[in-house]
Amino acid sequence: MKRTAIKEIVENDLCIGCGLCAAICPQEALKMAWNRHGEYSPIEWRPCSTECNLCLMVCPFADHEENEDTIGMELYGNVPGISHLPETGYYLSAYVGYSEKHRPSSASGGVATWLLEMLLSEDIIDYVICVTPAGNPEKLFSFRIFDTPEGVRTGAGSAYYPVEMSGVIKQVIEVPGRYAITGLPCFLKAVRLAQQRNAKLKERIAVTVGLVCGQMKSKHFTDYIASVAGVQGNVIGVQYRGKSLDHPATNYHYAFTTDDGEVKKISWKEGISEAWMNRWFTPNACNYCDDIFAECADVTCMDAWLPEYSNESLGTSLVLVRSLLVLKVVERGLGAYLNPIPIELVVQSQAGVVAAKRLYLTCRLYLDQKKEHRVPKKRVAPQRPRNFLMEQQINLKEKMRVMSRNYWTSDVSDAKRLQEAIQPVLRYLLVAKLTKKVIMLPASILRFSWEKIRSSHHE
Repeated sequence: MKRTAIKEIVENDLCIGCGLCAAICPQEALKMAWNRHGEYSPIEWRPCSTECNLCLMVCPFADHEENEDTIGMELYGNVPGISHLPETGYYLSAYVGYSEKHRPSSASGGVATWLLEMLLSEDIIDYVICVTPAGNPEKLFSFRIFDTPEGVRTGAGSAYYPVEMSGVIKQVIEVPGRYAITGLPCFLKAVRLAQQRNAKLKERIAVTVGLVCGQMKSKHFTDYIASVAGVQGNVIGVQYRGKSLDHPATNYHYAFTTDDGEVKKISWKEGISEAWMNRWFTPNACNYCDDIFAECADVTCMDAWLPEYSNESLGTSLVLVRSLLVLKVVERGLGAYLNPIPIELVVQSQAGVVAAKRLYLTCRLYLDQKKEHRVPKKRVAPQRPRNFLMEQQINLKEKMRVMSRNYWTSDVSDAKRLQEAIQPVLRYLLVAKLTKKVIMLPASILRFSWEKIRSSHHE
């Protein structure tokens, strides 16, 4: 039987919708389309008469000999002064700070936008590929290519919305130049796999800028939050990380703009957090990601989720650098306020993502193997959950993920009905969390008492 991305990835619900398979197919047999879950996936719209397997070779969730460790070793293993941690992959230096110019319009400190503009202004690249609003109710965001700082600035801010890269990658293959590309960990892994098999991509993509990602969301996530916010018209624009001077960076808001000019806002604590933290509308492939810090990227940008920065309303960025070329730009720091930060604090800042992509991933792999589900090969081994409560939490969140993904369709899209359907599962999850706290309480009291005894003894 012919091996294709459709049969091995899409039909096993492991597609993340990056679009590299459609971009690199020599027969142009694939194109990206919306599926019923509000996610992108490839469809075969022309017959595929060869068995080149390129579509599988560039898929970030196919089983490869290459993984983030081997790709990172090839790219950065011989860089002078390079270090390595299991959580971060390779790194040269880490910084914390912001760009005063770009901070107000960015998700965090605006350093990613500042860096892309610097790469253009210093003639290191000719083009920037980034995600920007599309202004189309059927496709709110898309990847676009810019050659000016003004264009790059339109891509400032986060987009918790599906996008795919097939069009821009085809353009890179067709149009010579030096490109910088921004993307999530899985997308940039696909780009690196494609570069190994396409000389033009290897030559022309000069800089990769990664973003830390806990999970992707389908377009139905945006529809659902808009419904909770009371939006009535067709949404033509979304700001996902709106900032308020009277709120900490952690309590940002979403702002929806409709085709009749209405703007509706909803804060993180008003309903976004419930859907986000419980993995509603999350693609199945996200269950099997073990790349926390975009290990295949020359530089990775992220929020500084640390106590000393989280209360800053305008947001602060962390930057993890792997490339000497990028390091020189960051060290010059023209127009940005960047200071070195210990790598341990960078890891600590993403503690929730680290737990999800390492500890909880090992448990999901174990539970899925028991159910005889097909799972991709990962760098962590399957491991039995530590206790029944951990297993229960994983299973309950997975149940909500599947329910939300299957329930919300173009025909059935009622936020209240979805909440009512999921409410019993949320109650079970709350009970599990409270039970865990009660069980852990005696241990914490005992630990506190022992520390007090030791402290008194030393005095």
